[in-house]
Amino acid sequence: MTSATRGSIFLEKARVISQLAYDAEQFVLRVAAPKCAAHARPGSFAHLTCDATIPMRRPLSIMRANPGAGWIEMLYKVVGPGLHALAARKAGDVVSVLGPIGRPFTPHPERPRVLLVGGGVGIPPMVFLAEALRADKRAAWQPLVLMGSEVPFPFRARPSTIIVPGMPAGTVACMPLLEEWNVASRLASRADFPGCYPDFVTELAAAWLSTLRPAELADIEIFSCGPTAMLKVVAALARRHKVPCQVSLEEFMACAVGGCAGCTVEVRTPQGPAMKRVCVDGPVFDAYSVFD
Repeated sequence: MTSATRGSIFLEKARVISQLAYDAEQFVLRVAAPKCAAHARPGSFAHLTCDATIPMRRPLSIMRANPGAGWIEMLYKVVGPGLHALAARKAGDVVSVLGPIGRPFTPHPERPRVLLVGGGVGIPPMVFLAEALRADKRAAWQPLVLMGSEVPFPFRARPSTIIVPGMPAGTVACMPLLEEWNVASRLASRADFPGCYPDFVTELAAAWLSTLRPAELADIEIFSCGPTAMLKVVAALARRHKVPCQVSLEEFMACAVGGCAGCTVEVRTPQGPAMKRVCVDGPVFDAYSVFD
């Protein structure tokens, strides 16, 4: 049974297709949710029930959506009893999915060199956006995806065969899925993983941006998702190089459909400061409206 909510958010009884476990209690969950899959956009998230004994849903960013096959995929790290219960779901189990929710990223064809910066569980929207750009024929998109993690990545990294001018020497590790899509990616970690840039992903982004000429920067737009501290640094980088930047905020939320206003953040608008709900007014915002 599927019912529409608010015209664009759907409630579905979603069958678990697969649940893959990775190091550091990270999981990739794929569920059959055809309505959500058909309407999801990069930056969208879904609100899932974790177990019948836990009434509160959990918001999870959508990493991939396949409208033809009718599934969505989410990467999450176990934090608290809710996600611990979700990690126990097996293929064939049914979970309630409310989605897709939120305002998505909006790439601009006049800036086709897009820099995607994801940290930790902020990686999924970057994968979704990279896949969407592959299919978008409005421009000759040239995405570069930078990912950072202090725990093992939820995939088996390998050396990239895609040359990225300006990339620091020795920074060769990539996400295999993106490599298969011919999308350039590089990894950063302070955990001494082979081939990774040995510092925060924001430092890797700063190093690469510093190699670009003004004419190249004119083609750049930055998109990012991750911890607030990371996003603040990304916004500062964008401001330093005078390029536009969109960020997807992570915030605790209860209803996730705008009713409780429990996930509000202060945003600068032309009319002055305003409180905006991350769930439906976001989670994607112009970085300059959120961070000084």
